[in-house]
Amino acid sequence: LNNPSSPSLFPKDYVVEFQKCLDSTEPLEWRVIKRVIENEIGPISKNFASIDEKPLASASIAQVHAAKLRTGEDVVIKVQKPRIDESLKADLSFIYVASRILEFIQPDFERTSLSAIAGDIRGSMLEELDFQKEAQNLEEFRRFLIENQLHNEATAPLVYGEYTTKKVLTMERLRGVSLLDKESIAKITNDPEKAIVTALNVWTTSVMTMPWFHADVHAGNLLVLNDGRVGFIDFGIVGRVGEKTFKAVNELSVALAVGDYEGMALALSNMGATDEEVDVKSFGEDIKKVITKLGQVQPDLDAIGMSDGTVQGSLNFDEEEITNVLLEMVEVTENNGLKLPREFGLLVKQSLYFDRYLKILAPELDIMSDARVGGFGGEQINGASPETKEPSELVIDV
Repeated sequence: LNNPSSPSLFPKDYVVEFQKCLDSTEPLEWRVIKRVIENEIGPISKNFASIDEKPLASASIAQVHAAKLRTGEDVVIKVQKPRIDESLKADLSFIYVASRILEFIQPDFERTSLSAIAGDIRGSMLEELDFQKEAQNLEEFRRFLIENQLHNEATAPLVYGEYTTKKVLTMERLRGVSLLDKESIAKITNDPEKAIVTALNVWTTSVMTMPWFHADVHAGNLLVLNDGRVGFIDFGIVGRVGEKTFKAVNELSVALAVGDYEGMALALSNMGATDEEVDVKSFGEDIKKVITKLGQVQPDLDAIGMSDGTVQGSLNFDEEEITNVLLEMVEVTENNGLKLPREFGLLVKQSLYFDRYLKILAPELDIMSDARVGGFGGEQINGASPETKEPSELVIDV
């Protein structure tokens, strides 16, 4: 199942528009959110010492508020916006019906399984309106960290189950700075490179050993905490990779690291479905153009005025560049007669995020020779080895 904002199913213009649906939106008034919280878990005064009425963030499906439990713990509350389930059901049902009509009018569309894809998207998005599923993801990730002796290096929010329902998710508040805030990271640790290496190793190990992986590792969801650990937040988007795709991605990573473009083409050919023979040499030349373009993308330097009158610099990058590079890769692949599995786009997009972070935080780091880095194409981490993967699946949320 695919995320409409990931670039492996829909045309480029549609993907860019879908991406906007996942961006921040105007928050709802506090009285509306308060009603949802009290309908789900009872009077606020009974469970919380305080709740900040101004949200920390607001997106299409939910908004997040800082709070303090009566027992003293700092938490954040993710609250589902009222009637969003009805809106999604209506919109997604319309898309499904429209796809069936298209298949009837134009039989060629049947070969694309358009209605099946639309049906899968509908089922998955409606399922994800149940915040208890995200709570389960958080608990499984925390257990994964402990089982792999990674809990001293990374963490995820603790879920407060007694204050969590299908429409309200209450979890520990992690305090830290964005993975891209190099100056603030330097105040926490004298080894900023370690932060990105840790994040990359933990994420890669999860892909190799867990039934699913965190599939939205943009900088807002990766924090360097005040105690030096890396914090992973927002487990609304998770993906599952089939064994065939996992093996091909590993081959692709090795070829990418040594600049073997024909090897990359062969790995993608082994991963994709095709009715015709692929010209690996020509395909490799096309891939080389995309990779060369990726290497030319540089981080942006933003100047930020501080309250004391000083100016600080901040390195950043345009997330749309990540999407555009992936779109070009998908387009090149399809132009060479291949149809890649839908989960591939999601997995590679996360890898591109990490490529950007490495360029910002560790520009001199050689991931293939640095002993601190493990994972795809390299040494296994903590003895991890890929398990047999379940059929590909994607769960979608804000």
